[in-house]
Amino acid sequence: MTMSKAIHFEGRPVWAEISLQAILHNLRVIRRHVGGKRKILAVVKSNAYGLGAVPISKALQKAGTEWFGVTCANEGIELREAGIRKPILVLTGFWPGEEKRLVQNQLTPTVTRVDDVRYLERAAKSLHAKLSGKSSAKSARVRFHLKINTGMNRLGISPDEIDAFVTALAGCPHIQLEGTYTHFASAEDFTTEQTTQQEQLFRDCLDRLRAHGISPGMVHMANSGAICARPSTWVDMVRPGAILYGYHQSFDPPQKREEVAGAMPLAPCLSLRARIISLRDVPPGQAVGYAARFVTARPSKIAVINAGYADGVVRARTNRGCALVRGLRVPLVGTISMDLTMLDVTDVPGVTLGDVVTIYGKDGKAAIEVSDVAREIGTVTSDLLCALGRRVPKFYL
Repeated sequence: MTMSKAIHFEGRPVWAEISLQAILHNLRVIRRHVGGKRKILAVVKSNAYGLGAVPISKALQKAGTEWFGVTCANEGIELREAGIRKPILVLTGFWPGEEKRLVQNQLTPTVTRVDDVRYLERAAKSLHAKLSGKSSAKSARVRFHLKINTGMNRLGISPDEIDAFVTALAGCPHIQLEGTYTHFASAEDFTTEQTTQQEQLFRDCLDRLRAHGISPGMVHMANSGAICARPSTWVDMVRPGAILYGYHQSFDPPQKREEVAGAMPLAPCLSLRARIISLRDVPPGQAVGYAARFVTARPSKIAVINAGYADGVVRARTNRGCALVRGLRVPLVGTISMDLTMLDVTDVPGVTLGDVVTIYGKDGKAAIEVSDVAREIGTVTSDLLCALGRRVPKFYL
């Protein structure tokens, strides 16, 4: 925690520390696990899961990451303006009209509907006209990736639309299929055959494209769970999300997680900390916080930190779980409010105003990681990472 004590800033005493060293360590672990010949697409959507897309993407680009994945044109443009020159795939398709900005900023669109093909062709043709005389027609050809729905039933063309896609593409000389992918619904669940079925259906679709004389290009399907435990899905490129930031998913059966963690020793990148702004001695039988959801059972010392659910201490942790103070685990008590959280620090010797409270991260030999809290409250790690508030200052270590 010496690093935290060295951080000084004005404003509310709550902050996040993001270890770029940990993220780069995880990148090396992933690359070693899947083999150096496979490309890595770093998923940095939603501001890199709330951790800061620009500084993280800059570090990853410098470390040799081949691709980046975002949600929309705005996220991709932010990276372009920050100096990211590697390919950026827009993972969730595009809304009609958005394709113009994708093409103008050299972002790689995803086609998720057959109708997307003509929209993309129109934007690519317009770009070609503008570049006429400055560049060859080939250099103006816009590359895209095709997403196939294999069972997630969210985005992607259906397998029975392959023929329609091929027909639509045949009339589009200004665009080129560069890659084809799908997304798994339950890659961490080894008690069902869903992922195996999705993989087989996807491979059947690839064969149908080839039978039409269409190369699927770069093939990718492995998300974090599949990267960890399903080697047959790695193909040409993999798409790490949560594991890039140092967090394994919850596997089923649970012992699978221990096996995966042993093979892929990740380093969690986030520490979320605050300082105690109030200490109050509260007699037994007194309510603490909104709706009296916590009542003291003994003479208690209640600490308040300047961080609540608007900062990333999610409301679901009301009366659940712990934080760290002076290397000791202390319970969160009372309803977590927008700006404040209470802790029972009765058993912490010498606790005082200004002490650092670690919500996520390490303090001495103790640690509370985001993935542990996610399992504790029945959600996923990325849910908690994305909850990190915009008003929380971030320091990249």
